[in-house]
Amino acid sequence: MTKTKLKEIGNKIFKLYFSIGVAALALLAILVCFSVIMRYFFSKSWKELSEFNVTLFAFTTFWGMGINVIKNEHVLIDILYNAFRPGIKRIVRMLNLSIMLLIDIIFTVQGFRYVAMAGRQLSMGMEIPMKYMYGIMPLSGILCAVCILIRLLESFLPRETAAEE
Repeated sequence: MTKTKLKEIGNKIFKLYFSIGVAALALLAILVCFSVIMRYFFSKSWKELSEFNVTLFAFTTFWGMGINVIKNEHVLIDILYNAFRPGIKRIVRMLNLSIMLLIDIIFTVQGFRYVAMAGRQLSMGMEIPMKYMYGIMPLSGILCAVCILIRLLESFLPRETAAEE
């Protein structure tokens, strides 16, 4: 498989990943507006909807981790980094991504542990097992790890094909 074909497949997968996040965020915005209007104008509120909104907010937050890595939109203090020569930047970028991967692995393992511990409880609003709500943590951790590994692999490629920082 050629690099171009591989990159094309990767772009399609990322577009799907990104689209899921956008759809979830759009749904969240619509539901929050709906619940605010219903509460303030009609004195109606639903615990199920409130809990779903909180869950959807958590989903969009955790889902965005990998997107931020791929798009290079994560928090970065780069005043010193920008002063480095390209070769040093590459090493620093690889070190940074390795630390991010380590933290993400810890997050994912702890997410699985938390789901195993608290996942059997029923939620108070929607009355579903909490594993469906908490499961986004390890799932997003795995997706983020894949995104970090992609960025790490890009760092090993020759400069003209690697993602510029």
